[in-house]
Amino acid sequence: MLKNKLKKYKLILASGSPRRQQFFRDLELDFEIRLKEIEEIYPPHLKREEITNYLAELKANAFEGGLQENEILVTSDTIVWHNDKALGKPIDNQNAFDILKSLSSSTHEVITSVCFKTNSKTNLLYEITKVTFNELSDESIHYYIDNYKPFDKAGAYGIQEWIGFIGVSKIEGSYANVMGMPVDRVYEYLNNLA
Repeated sequence: MLKNKLKKYKLILASGSPRRQQFFRDLELDFEIRLKEIEEIYPPHLKREEITNYLAELKANAFEGGLQENEILVTSDTIVWHNDKALGKPIDNQNAFDILKSLSSSTHEVITSVCFKTNSKTNLLYEITKVTFNELSDESIHYYIDNYKPFDKAGAYGIQEWIGFIGVSKIEGSYANVMGMPVDRVYEYLNNLA
């Protein structure tokens, strides 16, 4: 449906995330994947969605001057915000354990920003989802890290994996957002373009 509406555009997803790529496939969109290496560093005074907005736009700006007239570039960034700090992707097993231990028996926010860039304009949207974890035993945290290796995931977990099934007691907001993209909002934005 949306694919037909977007016929005059060429959609480019600048993300190596298998989950974001699958979302675009599940929306039945024709798209191309284009990647650029970006150092994801943001000013230390930024908080919450300021961080993800900054990084999503930073990723889009790497393509400045390289887009054709009919191309729409989509970039995205997700963080977990907990105890007044951003939790990114874990660097090793111990870091993943420490992150998950800190999320145990508490509520955190998953924040995703999506940037849409064309030759003439740049638009940003963001979504915040609250996720509450049950108490996670050390044993279950170690089991998850050893078997699922969540080193490519902000906050060291994937809600769609084992840890989400046994650990998440409550979610307020978009489930897809916790997986890395507020798909309903992206769909709505692209639908309004067409």
